[in-house]
Amino acid sequence: MIVSLIVAMAKDRAIGKNNNLLWHLADDLKNFKKCTLNKPIIMGRKTFESIGRALPKRENIVLTKNKNFKADGITVFYDLESALSYCKNKGEQEAVIIGGSYIYELSFPYISQMYITYVDAQFKDADTFFPKFDFSNFEILSSYSKSKDENNDFSWRFEHLKKY
Repeated sequence: MIVSLIVAMAKDRAIGKNNNLLWHLADDLKNFKKCTLNKPIIMGRKTFESIGRALPKRENIVLTKNKNFKADGITVFYDLESALSYCKNKGEQEAVIIGGSYIYELSFPYISQMYITYVDAQFKDADTFFPKFDFSNFEILSSYSKSKDENNDFSWRFEHLKKY
């Protein structure tokens, strides 16, 4: 099974503030949907709460240490390995890690491909960052850029990477 990671991050690796995104990029949200639709998505509890609901046409898997956590439309696991085993045993072709920072870091040993949006901005007040990561074992399969416009607060570049 392919384990993918999807993230949008600023130049300084910022990904959020107060459990919210720092930007609005309509085209990147479409990209997120395209990369995750009909696949299980794995996220931390805070990321799920920031979204506010289960995303449709995807199995929403939430990782939490809270044994009492429940929400409509989600499957709960208490560790990443169990969530990945669950997906693999169901015969899934790909599972996508969607955040947050701690879940990204936990997932690094399992990642075989990444979907990364680099936002052309910096945010001094950000409080959540993508963890430092060595990209040297990954090759860029595709890349394209989008300029700032009425639907996108900032210019950005999208890359699809695969592990060697």
